Amino acid sequence: MLGPQIWASMRQGLSRGLSRNVKGKKIDIAGIYPPVTTPFTATAEVDYGKLEENLNKLAAFPFRGAVGGICGLANVLGAQVCQLERLCLTGQGEAAQRLQHRLIEPNTAVTRRFGIPGLKKTMDWFGYYGGPCRAPLQELSPSEEEALRLDFSNNGWL
Repeated sequence: MLGPQIWASMRQGLSRGLSRNVKGKKIDIAGIYPPVTTPFTATAEVDYGKLEENLNKLAAFPFRGAVGGICGLANVLGAQVCQLERLCLTGQGEAAQRLQHRLIEPNTAVTRRFGIPGLKKTMDWFGYYGGPCRAPLQELSPSEEEALRLDFSNNGWL
């Protein structure tokens, strides 16, 4: 973990960078938090590197209350992402954890691993219109498409 002196230095540097000039106007972006990734692997083991990274990101900003997330996976498994929220809100932690573990690989696939091309391909598979990728993005190769399919089928979604 980071020592107190490093934390203080990081906070000072970050607080100076929490505003941006947009078209000549100074905009405060202090309420926009950095993205965090799940600190768990698909086998429910804790990835301590990701956990520490998340804690460092969250500790660097004043915590004002998190009430949601940006969920790329909701484009294709929206009902399941909403179910995960309901399970959490109703105190059904074990069921929520089981569902979350089934969502980790597909979520990673359509965000970090294959990005927009992967999301577009899965939207097509689930009956939505993903459409072709626009330049500079490229369509997935056959081997990437197969790996993406496995991420969904191994977790029971395809």
